Amino acid sequence: MLRSFFIALSESKSIRSIAENSSIGQKVSKRFVAGMTVADLIEATVAMNKAGVHVTVDNLGENVTNREEALHSKALYHELLDEIDKRKLDANVSLKLTHMGLDVDEQLARDTVIELLEHAASIHSFIRVDMEGSPYTQRTIDFVRELHGRPGAAGHVGTVLQAYLFRTEEDVRVLCSEGIRIRLCKGAYKEAAAIAFPAKHDVDANYVKLAKILLKSGTFHGLATHDEHIINTIKAWAQQEGVPKTAFEFQMLHGVRRDLQEKLAKDGWGVRCYIPFGTEWYPYFMRRLAERPANVIFLAKNYFKG
Repeated sequence: MLRSFFIALSESKSIRSIAENSSIGQKVSKRFVAGMTVADLIEATVAMNKAGVHVTVDNLGENVTNREEALHSKALYHELLDEIDKRKLDANVSLKLTHMGLDVDEQLARDTVIELLEHAASIHSFIRVDMEGSPYTQRTIDFVRELHGRPGAAGHVGTVLQAYLFRTEEDVRVLCSEGIRIRLCKGAYKEAAAIAFPAKHDVDANYVKLAKILLKSGTFHGLATHDEHIINTIKAWAQQEGVPKTAFEFQMLHGVRRDLQEKLAKDGWGVRCYIPFGTEWYPYFMRRLAERPANVIFLAKNYFKG
């Protein structure tokens, strides 16, 4: 019930407008969002790198409504790649196709991401094309496969698959057959029972099943989860199967289980922290609460601290 409530809130334009422009909302959002500016993002990235943790950076935003917004997103991502290169940060970037203008002008979005991919490849970096709700699943996968097939692009672009969708096992097998890097997550959008597992235990079981396929594929993948039971299950299985610690990485969110992130890194496991920033934090923030409603209690207890 709480999950559905927070997902519904994430889609409310009126509440979003109020929250994103309020000082209270911005203070609360700092639990999961590095800040509003590139400088805030760099500070958070440097801190995680010093702790031995890799980083993925993301400017929050999706479903832009005009060409100017899409071009602004494009310019900002070029700036992020330049900063990563100039400062020699251990980081790459994540982006959403609708943030690049997919719903406004598909060719604009395509040209933008191709340009960003070429920029990333030129500095030996990587772009992760994030997954959005199910209406975008096939379009995203098709686009990433096309991108990966471009000259010089292999190893510089990947995508995200969501374990709660019934279709994901087949998508895993297709992308793995082409050597495309995957970030596996459970999924944070509201989806119909006709296309997604409604029960958490089924999602968890499918996640572990898919993770094992990924780790045997020979391609470097990321397992995005904060579930310590699943993490321990994967660690034990990897050691039993002789999968090297360097063959994959665990991925976690900024502000969630930093203690676990640093412990895994100290134990020699690859760990990457997903660090978002920007003014359009509200939908992202609500989806984080939907994933784990216990975070509401944490925020309530810590609001008046610091």
